[in-house]
Amino acid sequence: MSVLNFALLYTMRFIYSIVIYIAVPFILLRLWYRSRKAAAYGLRWKERFARINVPIEWQNGLWVHAVSVGEVLAAVPLIKAIRQQYPDLPITLTTMTPTGSARVQANFGDTVYHVYVPYDIPTVVQRFLDRVKPKAVMILETELWPNIFYYVHRRGIPLFLANARLSERSAKGYAKIASTTRNMLSCVTILAAHAKEDAERFIALGMDQSRVTVTGSIKFEIKVPSSLVEQGASLRRFFGLNRSIWIAASTHIGEEEQILAAHKKVLSVIPNALLVLVPRHPERFSEVTGLAQKKGFHVVRRSSHSACLPQTQVFVGDTMGELLLFFSAVDLAFIGGSLVPNGGHNLLEPAALGVASITGPFYFNFKDITNLLLEANAVIQVQDVNELAKTVIDLLQNSTLRTEMGERGRKVIEQNRGALAAHLALMENLFKS
Repeated sequence: MSVLNFALLYTMRFIYSIVIYIAVPFILLRLWYRSRKAAAYGLRWKERFARINVPIEWQNGLWVHAVSVGEVLAAVPLIKAIRQQYPDLPITLTTMTPTGSARVQANFGDTVYHVYVPYDIPTVVQRFLDRVKPKAVMILETELWPNIFYYVHRRGIPLFLANARLSERSAKGYAKIASTTRNMLSCVTILAAHAKEDAERFIALGMDQSRVTVTGSIKFEIKVPSSLVEQGASLRRFFGLNRSIWIAASTHIGEEEQILAAHKKVLSVIPNALLVLVPRHPERFSEVTGLAQKKGFHVVRRSSHSACLPQTQVFVGDTMGELLLFFSAVDLAFIGGSLVPNGGHNLLEPAALGVASITGPFYFNFKDITNLLLEANAVIQVQDVNELAKTVIDLLQNSTLRTEMGERGRKVIEQNRGALAAHLALMENLFKS
């Protein structure tokens, strides 16, 4: 690297760091604001500034970062496999969100050391590294942080970007800060890409091709707990055995109105239909419940422990960690974030349970997975609320088609397993770095 390029990169990271320092009061204000709707954001805030005392038994291990719920759930089989292969290796697992934190506690308890990820502030990052003393770092998906990457690399700590995906839209964004992106990627020791297209985008942005491996997605390693079938049958009895039930999962702002409008059309044809509505973010549970009530639906919330009566039309899933359970108790699933340009969510959970699924037009965050399922006719894509209503009605009235779609979804998952073994092989290389 020329002296001029080095100076440019140093200057850009310095400017970025100054901006982050200036933003600290606003970051704290945002935490306070979010805590008004979700109290957990107001707790443990010192962890975000690496004000932590890490017990010595958790030091000198592997630091894994999984930003939120989806990444944590994807990481579960990988982390469990790492713990089995390296039983004496301490694992520090960080998340950004309280919902992600809750999933860590539910899946791992005290078998990992969990704190919030440090903010990307130079002094904070260095303090975190001083406390945790990781001998390797694994970051799930595409969390690119200039200071974290820089200081990890500067200390000679191997960095593994695991289960990495990069949409065309995100790649264009990173291309606008090409030199900064190239500098960050130069700090990555090993990159495991979802698919060939993801690998090509990372390489185009400056990632060393020799350090990139296409492994597939560890999200295909999803396993359904044997107890879930029985629990799902029990919940189905609670909903009503003779009802047609569909779920709208992980919905976003601007999407629930469309889903409720579609459900009104569904009820006009199938009067006993029940919609299980599960907003993506817990701070919106009350808002979405109120919206459904305002639209004239008879609503029951999961957290109320009230009976789901024959006249109940909308059941709001306002608890955490029960999405798989809900999927196991319904006839049909619509996966949210796809009727609005949010990019969609993971379709593999209902597929693993043999549940037929629907997606909207916006699924760019899960393009490869969704396209595989679409090509296998395991998922149906709709363009708008009218198509959603028609498709829900058609599928609820055709159990044979639903079953066939569900079986095709299961087959896609089985055919694409293998990413877990590939990641473990790369882990061995990581520790040799």
